[in-house]
Amino acid sequence: MKQAVKMTDKVQPLESLSKKPEEPKIVVNLRRIKRKIMIMSGKGGVGKSTIAANLAAGLALRGHRVGLLDCDIHGPTIPTIFGLESERPNVNEEGILPIQVLPNLSVMSVGFLLGDKDSPIIWRGPAKMGAIKQFLEEVSWGALDFLIIDLPPGTGDEPLSVAQLIPNCDGSVLVTTPQDVALISVRKSIKFSEKLNVPIIGLVDNMHGLICPHCGKPIEVFGTGGVEKASKDFNIPILARLPIEPKVAEMEDKGTIVQGLLEHSTEWQKNFEAVITAVEKTLEEE
Repeated sequence: MKQAVKMTDKVQPLESLSKKPEEPKIVVNLRRIKRKIMIMSGKGGVGKSTIAANLAAGLALRGHRVGLLDCDIHGPTIPTIFGLESERPNVNEEGILPIQVLPNLSVMSVGFLLGDKDSPIIWRGPAKMGAIKQFLEEVSWGALDFLIIDLPPGTGDEPLSVAQLIPNCDGSVLVTTPQDVALISVRKSIKFSEKLNVPIIGLVDNMHGLICPHCGKPIEVFGTGGVEKASKDFNIPILARLPIEPKVAEMEDKGTIVQGLLEHSTEWQKNFEAVITAVEKTLEEE
C-alpha cells in the first residue's frame, strides 16, 4: 500500500521564506575595502613584487588605509621586502590577523606561514586556489581604502582565481620591461584583464635603462619602443618608466623600502610617484 504524501511534506516553513539568502563569506569580508587592485605581469623577473610593495607603502604614506596580499604562492617575496621574514600571524575571533608594517599598512603572505624559509611549496592548482580563497575570506583586513594584490606571473590558476573570487575588481596595473620577450607576455595579460572585465589602470615600464654612475646618461639595456607600441595598440597609458636602480634592490634586501620612499633619494622613487597617483585616483571614481 502506497503511503499518501502530505502537502506539508513539501512546503517550506514560513520562517525560512522570510530569511534573506546568506551572502558568500568572501563578499562579506571584502565589503569594507573600497578598492581592490591587482598587480600583474606576463612573465617573471620584471619587478612585479617590487611595484606591489612600493605601491602599498606609497599609498599608506599618503594617509590611506592599505592591505597588501601576496598571492605568489611559490615565490613569496613580500615578507623579505619589508624585513618581516620572522613574523607569524595571530588569529582571533574575527579571523587571521595580517602583519602590521605601519599603523595603516598590513600585509599577508604564505611566506609568513612557512616554518623554514627555504622550504619549497609543492602544491597543485586546487591547493593554491584554496589558500588564496582562505586569504580573501578569513584574513581580517578591516576597513581599507586599498587592497593591493601581488599576483604571480602569467595568466594561470592564481590570477584567474583572484579575478573570479573578487566581485568587481577595481583595476589592474601591468608590469613589464622593454625586453621583447616580456612584452609578448604582457600583451597576453592585457587580453586576460579584458576578458575578465578588470579595468587596466596602466602599464609600468620597469628596468627602463640604467643610469651610468660616471656620466649620468641612460644606457638602454633592453632596448626601447616596445612598451610604447603596446600602449598605443591597446590604448593603455604608461604610468611610469622606472630605471634599473641598484639602491632600490639594496633597500628590498634590507627590508627598508618604507624609509627609502620617505627619503625619495633615487630617480626610480621620484618616477614611481606617478604610479601611486594613478592608483590613488581610482578612489575618486564612482
